[in-house]
Amino acid sequence: MQYHPQPTAGTARPWAFPAPERGSLPNGITVLRCHRPGQQVVAVEISIDAPLEAEPEGLDGVATIMSRALSEGTDKQSAEEFAAELERCGATLDAHADHPGIRVSLEVPASRLAKALGLVAEALRAPAFTDSEIERLVRNRLDEIPHEQANPARRAAKQLSKELFPATARISRPRLGTQETLERIDAAAVRAFYDAHIRPSAATAVVVGDLTGIDLDALLAETIGDWTGTPATPRPVPPITADDTGRVVIVDRPGAVQTQLLIGRIGADRHESVWPAQVLGTYCLGGTLTSRLDRVLREEKGYTYGVRAFAQVLRSGAPDPVTGSTGAAMLAISGSVDTESTGPALEDLWKVLRTLAAEGLTDAERETAVQNLVGVAPLKFETAASVASTLADQVEQHLPDDYQATLYARLAETGTVEATAAVVSAFPVDRLVTVLVGDASRIEEPVRALGIGEVSVVTG
Repeated sequence: MQYHPQPTAGTARPWAFPAPERGSLPNGITVLRCHRPGQQVVAVEISIDAPLEAEPEGLDGVATIMSRALSEGTDKQSAEEFAAELERCGATLDAHADHPGIRVSLEVPASRLAKALGLVAEALRAPAFTDSEIERLVRNRLDEIPHEQANPARRAAKQLSKELFPATARISRPRLGTQETLERIDAAAVRAFYDAHIRPSAATAVVVGDLTGIDLDALLAETIGDWTGTPATPRPVPPITADDTGRVVIVDRPGAVQTQLLIGRIGADRHESVWPAQVLGTYCLGGTLTSRLDRVLREEKGYTYGVRAFAQVLRSGAPDPVTGSTGAAMLAISGSVDTESTGPALEDLWKVLRTLAAEGLTDAERETAVQNLVGVAPLKFETAASVASTLADQVEQHLPDDYQATLYARLAETGTVEATAAVVSAFPVDRLVTVLVGDASRIEEPVRALGIGEVSVVTG
């Protein structure tokens, strides 16, 4: 039998995160473009500086309702007609609100970019915000809340934010609003938020894909470039403060057969020089199946299907001249264990953290983390959407356009000692807030016996 010859690998080519070209439109929109030959699905990310902390008092969630309403009809088309036009383009359009601001995301075949951008411009320039559509969106959002409350991971995240941040800070409260605040939202409130914050001078458009044969300057000028509005004024960004006094909060779920763990505090964000080492060390601790936490809690003890450690940027303003940042990242460890194993699992988790502080990471752990983080980057950014989303994140976090490209070089240069120091500083055993969603009657006493902080119980 004769077999087809085995394929051979091609010549390795150097890779770097794509560098965008920066420009602007006469109406004030900043534009980042990135030509990616072969990417026939173009991704557009429009980031608008309208953070959640700009929501009026008592109207938490109005930014979310407004962003969802952008595609629910305009001054020229009903919601159904607008959706049909998007479908004819083969496009997907999404919008959401988060702590940094509003994000509008479009993906469309390059051949239909002009039509789809025209629809996006129409939605930004003249959204309808009809009473019936706003009422429907509010009802839909209210219907989501019981499902979120029933989800242990979502419930733990909500409790951790409440524990860490002062009640007066918007970041301490649910991102999408509460039942009480949502019930106050009507079309007038949505329109008022739009009028106050949604304007071209507060927007940055990121366009990524194969732009061959596309006159992007003319196309942008005819679509989002035709959007007008008053100039945006700089918004003060208050520093994020948090109380990370070591303690345990149990959200009681009588009869639960599992306990959801979420352990966290705040730490350095991407503006700070320690970020690459923090990323590397956190990955060694709990970034993958080969991490220390998984090796002990999953492989050796069988407590869980997996535990992860991660850092998530919460909000980042322009760098402070003294500290280098006005933002922060959430540093957290998350996973679930069976109810009976809650006490032993937490005990072993703290042992992992103490051992890490005493003995440090190994060179082999550091090497594996670098290979996983840096080596897979070309695969991670194969699509235009992934590149556009990352560039938009950089805009929201006031980072330079080459940040992602330089990050990989810094990760590769970071040594084992630096990574150890960063992760130990990120997860000090006596400064962690632990949230457990589970059956308090079965887990409270074993957790108290661990001595990892004062224990309190709240209703689920």
